[in-house]
Amino acid sequence: MRSSLFDQSNREKESNQRWTLQSPKMLRVGFGPEAMAAKGAMVAYQGHFDFRHEGSGSVSNFIKKAVTNEGGALMRVSGQGEVFFARQAQDVFTLQLEGPQEAITVNTSSLLAFDASLNWNITSIGNAGILAGGLFNLTLNGHGVVGVTSDGPPMILDCSTQPTFVDPHAAVCWSANLQPGLKNDFKMGALIGRGSGESFQLAFHGPGFVVVQPSEGMGYGRV
Repeated sequence: MRSSLFDQSNREKESNQRWTLQSPKMLRVGFGPEAMAAKGAMVAYQGHFDFRHEGSGSVSNFIKKAVTNEGGALMRVSGQGEVFFARQAQDVFTLQLEGPQEAITVNTSSLLAFDASLNWNITSIGNAGILAGGLFNLTLNGHGVVGVTSDGPPMILDCSTQPTFVDPHAAVCWSANLQPGLKNDFKMGALIGRGSGESFQLAFHGPGFVVVQPSEGMGYGRV
């Protein structure tokens, strides 16, 4: 059969690296070691694998998962071969964490997969969970790789020089040392149909960065 489909660019990328971008939209992970992934993120695999629901690691995590509908959002992946992860043809990038002092906070709707060796915990932004419909995130640290999606090409903003404000639905991930606050731009016009629809922003300021996607369509804290 002859077809441009069989061009080398469309074939699986063979690699000795555990984490490889199969394409700008798809992540290839080789096993060995176990990985954690967002439920629904697996699009294909080759080999023999076990996909198991990952329960909460603590009572506080269990409560947070129950409140935010995040129960069952993660699965533990183990086996031999390779697994391919993607989400709605979004852009994919990876972050390499190289020690307990390196940490990243990821909007759960942007999380794709990560090494199971990493420490993780569900965190919230103050009372934002009540005010903005559930602003819960995953904070990870340790030695390992995190795969993250962005609904369009990601932009990195340096938060160290001046205050930075990001729509909660556009915030992909940020340096875990940053403690974002919630800025309320609510105006009376929002009550009569003239509001911008952007009453709340995440406020960042300090040494670190925030990654922003050019979209607000995925919803915050949903996997």
